[in-house]
Amino acid sequence: MSRFAVVGLGAVGARAARQVHALGPPDELLLTSASAARAEEVRGAIGGPARVAPWDEVLSSAPDAVVLCGAGQPGRAAAALEAGAHVVASTDSLSDIEELLGLAAAAEGAGRMLVVGAGFSPGLSCVLVRHAAGRLDSVEEIRVASSGTGGPACARQHHASLGRPGPEWDGSAAGWVRPPAGSGRELCWFPDPTGAQDCYRAELAEPLLVHAAFPSATRISARRAASRRDRLTARLPMLRRPHQEGLIGSVRVEVSGRSGPLAESHVLGAIDRPAVAAGAVAALAAHWAVEGRLARSTGSAGLASLVTDTAGFLRQLAERGVKAAAPVGAGG
Repeated sequence: MSRFAVVGLGAVGARAARQVHALGPPDELLLTSASAARAEEVRGAIGGPARVAPWDEVLSSAPDAVVLCGAGQPGRAAAALEAGAHVVASTDSLSDIEELLGLAAAAEGAGRMLVVGAGFSPGLSCVLVRHAAGRLDSVEEIRVASSGTGGPACARQHHASLGRPGPEWDGSAAGWVRPPAGSGRELCWFPDPTGAQDCYRAELAEPLLVHAAFPSATRISARRAASRRDRLTARLPMLRRPHQEGLIGSVRVEVSGRSGPLAESHVLGAIDRPAVAAGAVAALAAHWAVEGRLARSTGSAGLASLVTDTAGFLRQLAERGVKAAAPVGAGG
């Protein structure tokens, strides 16, 4: 009997719950939310094996995998691992991701996998990095850029990240560095219709997650698309209410290195509504953890380290409506 749980049913969590069911379906799908009305709404949309359950019941029901969305993911991850479940954490918060990676020993002790940063960016972006790197014999530089946000919680996280420095890897000299937030302006070409956008340094988690998979890379960096107003107000509370989910977002990865004696660079991108893509990535990661299809069965890591069959992962995402791995030229 397969039992899955999705905790937090916002823009990402509701999509993750639907995709967990569509990919299985499991024998039982437990839904947990701070809003009883929201939980019932999602349960009604899914039907079948879905039912609403409080967090304590999720832990006592011995689920095969728990997908975490919303706030409080590190604490819930620790509890779910102790309960014997694989855990997929969709957070894009750098501080949460650092704390989740710190649960590696707990995950190994429980004999379970904690998948970290399984969303749109990071998440899908990490799989694209791994996919592009598969075309090279050695990887020297990795550059990631993202545009757009999911629901209101994601928009708030995006806003705050633009005002805080994030880690970059400089293996040729200093190792981990934290350049000023909002610096490093770069014009990045995303898949149409997003097109070219100015992107800047921010508090982003991709370098941390990707470095674990490619420790010999010389440079690993990440940028986020932002307007002038975004940059000027990043250290202030949001001046207007966050938009509801539904806008288009994009990710772009560029992986440079060598194939034989030749220097090569491969650029891939994806475009979708971020919450839709994040929910599909988190759900698929949960199924792969239960099915033993990830590169490891215990510990804590991101998808760049865990998904070696990137073609298979991306194919299943495409079947769920998330189109990824589109080549992106230097001019668009």
